Amino acid sequence: MTNTIDVAAARAQRTAPGSSGRILTVLLTSAAYFMVALDTLVVVTALPSIHRDLGGNVGTLQWTVNAYVLAFGAGIITAAALGDRIGRRRMYLLGLCVFTVASAACALAPDVGALIACRAVEGVGAAIIMPLGLTLLTSAFPAERRGAVIGIWGGVAGLAVASGPLIGGAVTQGLDWHWIFWVNVPVGLATLAGSWLRLPDSRGPASRLDLPALVLVAAGVGALTWGLVQAGQDGWGSAQTLAGLVAGLAALAAFLAWERRTAEPMIPLGLFRSRSFSAAVATQFLMAAAIYSAAFLTSQYFQFALGDSPLSTGLRFLPWTATPMVIAPVAGLISDKIGARPLIVPGLLMQAAGFAWIVYLAARSAGYGAYVAPLLIAGIGISMALPCVSAAGLNAVSPSSLGKAAGVLNTMQQFGAVFGIAVATTVF
Repeated sequence: MTNTIDVAAARAQRTAPGSSGRILTVLLTSAAYFMVALDTLVVVTALPSIHRDLGGNVGTLQWTVNAYVLAFGAGIITAAALGDRIGRRRMYLLGLCVFTVASAACALAPDVGALIACRAVEGVGAAIIMPLGLTLLTSAFPAERRGAVIGIWGGVAGLAVASGPLIGGAVTQGLDWHWIFWVNVPVGLATLAGSWLRLPDSRGPASRLDLPALVLVAAGVGALTWGLVQAGQDGWGSAQTLAGLVAGLAALAAFLAWERRTAEPMIPLGLFRSRSFSAAVATQFLMAAAIYSAAFLTSQYFQFALGDSPLSTGLRFLPWTATPMVIAPVAGLISDKIGARPLIVPGLLMQAAGFAWIVYLAARSAGYGAYVAPLLIAGIGISMALPCVSAAGLNAVSPSSLGKAAGVLNTMQQFGAVFGIAVATTVF
């Protein structure tokens, strides 16, 4: 296995692009990553407009976010494994095709059910693009320069998170909610053409796909999320709620049992013997739950309770969503010197305090000016924690386990977003 990895690394090094090719690689993969990260939150400020046009209640509308994030999270590890087998660039191009076609289908959706289905397919495309884009990007650079390009990659994610609600609001108000999906089509086609012509290809060591584990974990998370959604609509004692919760727990229990006995598990359970890695995974899950649930419900509050337009809602989110672009890179540099915990703990406390303050203000129907300070506090806090949690999790495993550890962290981030929105809507 070691010889196979060494041969693959040497082949990738020989086929690495020159300076101009590396710049183009950064541009192409960053543009695609921005597109898929943007689509996670761009729909949030458009939900009231989608509701007016296509109908659906708050429990149904949350699936326009959940379907995308759930498919995104469930497909990451599988996409990375397929890229190792059949070629990363080939798989990456397939992801771009799927995402672009699904975006056009979302824009043409005649009802909420069709929109949710197309968002799920869009999430599958995103699940292919994200891990393979990062792999193609890092393989194009020598090891001593990868930190800088991965920093650019992280900055792109921060920019997408910050601009998602704003772009969604601006496009919805200035044009129509359909255009938040139509704009992906020219970007996707341009990125697809450039990637096909200029991106270098690479492969990794092939390993058997753990298909039973993939089915079980996707079914378990999907059933649990369905149960939580139904609890908010029909009550905790309804047949649909209980069926979803029981089926989800059973599937996840079967997943854990399978992973303990299979020779090549999708998620090596031995990783969780490290307390630091386990803590990082749990924190990643809960952080995503907090971020996405807050964005989902706060957007509804600003528009339905305060009467703001979609564009105004996106602008009002900026004290919270723009801070990662400034704070996160600095926090990452500081964590290398003092460790992750001194930044994660106070950062999460600041996020919690900021939104507790927002809840207090909402109960008293305060004007927007009163929300700026708590949004800023929450934004600074979560920006301190975001880069440090991933770094702490990856630093807790051996170099040979970095790929699967990163897949676990990214997958749990996507699943956390689904659970957070489901629980918040249930409580609401």
